[in-house]
This record gives sequence, C-alpha cells and structure tokens, in this order.
Amino acid sequence: MTKRAPGEGSIRKRANGGWEARITLDSGKRQSFYGRTQRAVKERMVEAISQQQKGTLPDPDKQTLAEYLAVWLEDTAKPTVRPSTYRLYEYAVRVHIAPTAIGKLKLAKVTPQQIQRWLNELSATNLAPKTIKLIHGVLRTALEIASRWNMVTRNTARLVSAPRIPHHEMLALTPEQAGALLKAAEGDRLYALYAVAVALGMRQGEILALRWQDVDLDGSVVTVAHTLQRVDGKAVLQEPKTKSSRRRISIPLSILGILRQHRIRQLEERLLAGQRWQDSGHVFTDLVGGPIGSQRALKDFKRLLVKAGLPDMRFHDLRHTAASLLLAQGVSPRMIMETLGHSNISMTMDTYAHIMPSLRQEAADAMDRILNGLGVSKG
Repeated sequence: MTKRAPGEGSIRKRANGGWEARITLDSGKRQSFYGRTQRAVKERMVEAISQQQKGTLPDPDKQTLAEYLAVWLEDTAKPTVRPSTYRLYEYAVRVHIAPTAIGKLKLAKVTPQQIQRWLNELSATNLAPKTIKLIHGVLRTALEIASRWNMVTRNTARLVSAPRIPHHEMLALTPEQAGALLKAAEGDRLYALYAVAVALGMRQGEILALRWQDVDLDGSVVTVAHTLQRVDGKAVLQEPKTKSSRRRISIPLSILGILRQHRIRQLEERLLAGQRWQDSGHVFTDLVGGPIGSQRALKDFKRLLVKAGLPDMRFHDLRHTAASLLLAQGVSPRMIMETLGHSNISMTMDTYAHIMPSLRQEAADAMDRILNGLGVSKG
C-alpha cells in the first residue's frame, strides 16, 4: 500500500452509504471527513488541506464534542432533516450541550458516566423531562453518526437513560360533550375547524395546513398532504413525517354542509378585506387570508372550552375524541387506523385499548338482542 505524503488526499464511496475523504497529517496519521455526496466531502477535504498548509487544521484527537457537533449540524443534520427539526437540534446543541462541561470534553473520550452526570444536572434545573429527553436524543443521534464513521468506538449516549416523562392521560369528549363544544362554537368564524377536528380526527398541523385544493366537496374527500409549522416566525407547509400520514379521508355529509358555509363566509371576509387579503389558499385563515398559527388556534380552543363548560384539554384530544366516537359507533380499528394516519394497527389498538372492554360488552349485548330476536334458546 502506497504511503501518502502529508497534505495529500483521497476520496472513496463507503460500503454503508455516503462518501469519505481522507488526508494525511504531518504526524503521518490520517484524518477522515464524511458526507452524503462526493462533492460535499471533496469540498471539506480541499478546505482541510488549505488549513493544514496554514497550520490551522484542528487535531482530530483533540476535537471536542462541541466542535464535532458544530460540523455535524452543518454537514449532516441541516441537509437531511426538516427545518423545524434542525431548529430543535441547533437549539439543543447551542444552549444545552456546547456551552456545558460535556461540550468541552474530547469527542473520543466522552463516557457514559459523564453523559449521565450531565443529564442529572439538567434534571436539577427547571427543564421539563420531555425537553431533557429531546436534548439527549439529539446527542444520541449525533454520536450515532460519529460511531458509524469510526470517529468514536461506540455511541456512549445509547448507554444512559434520560428522565422518565410523566404519562399524559388521554382525554376524549363524550358524544354529549362533543355536542356541547360544537354548540358553543356555532356562530364562531372557525366553527368548521372544530367540526373537522371532531369528525375527521386530523392533527392540528394537518388542519391548519388544509388548502381548498385539498378539499373535494363534490367528491366528499379531504386529502391530507401537508402539515403547517412555524419556521423562523413564518408559516411553512411541510411534508408529513410518515407515509401513512398522507391519506384521503371521506367527509361526512354534515361536515360537507359546514365546509360549504365556511367557504361562503370566507368569500365575504375576502370582499371586506379588499386589497389587504392574502390569497394563501388555506381553508382556515385569519381575517385577511393568512394561515392561522398553532398558538392562535390553541388560544381560541381554550376559550371555547370555557364557554362550553368543558374541562381543560389539549387540541390534540379532539383527535382522540374522533377515534372514540368512531369506535363507539362500531367502526373497525383498521378503518380508524387509516383515518387517523397511524402507521400500523397496533398503534391504534394500543392507544385506544381502554375503550375496547366497553365496546366488547356492547358487541355481546348486540349479539344477545339478535339471537333473542331469532328465538334462540337460552339453554
């Protein structure tokens, strides 16, 4: 094997995907750079050779965790994850990892004990367990790449546990409560939004992302193709996280009528707004046609709960309400799975297992009525 002189580099495609560029250091050791494309690693290799010639190339054995994470964010995370996810990653690194003691440790020498101590210190602050688990997840994801690229011998973040997240009790409105909610919403300009949430079980982001081109009023079908998220203060349509989240939902006749009335109301608001109207194409908009943000929708929903005399709950619980109402009407779990956009039937069954016993009794009672009507002897 030919020994390369300091400053020379090479590029190869990796067996497990991606590309690797190597340069020979003055010490004779080799330093590798990784990326998804040949162009990306070539650019990094050229920059590294330039730094080496200037004497400013960092020693890989001395690279800190914070230094590695900065490169990982820019070269690996940013090109591959959604903008909203990248913002979470960047925030976790910038605020909770890089400036702390663990961020100053050498990448190759970070131990499980040090990570556990760092997580315990985070737990001693006012951070919520869910936030700490997210931060730990970012570190685990980043170190998985470092492990795959042989920059560390193992992913030490996998060997420790984040704080347990308290279980959030699932709430669902009864049919009577759902009726009370919609009754209280009558006359509200967003009445259709709450009706869609209760009847179709869509996620909040999916509802807020709906455009009229996604709603086929003649065919009675809604196509769920996007979710609405805030990125740098702007409403952005993004692809659903999973393939199963992209789906078509049949619209009940009652909801068709509500949506048609909503469209007429929106056209009237457009006339009133005049030149101030923003033609975003969304089904649910503010008074000048712009998309509605999740915080605004949640605030209005909380106000509506108070008006209806209902207990406090999350907007997401309207999704559980839809599933519960469908189950109570005897709709099959598989059909509910497809309506909600669950990835598999077990997720649906696990989520709503607490409802199943009462439904099984209802099924048994229904069978009794059928058999009694047929004159079947009770023995």
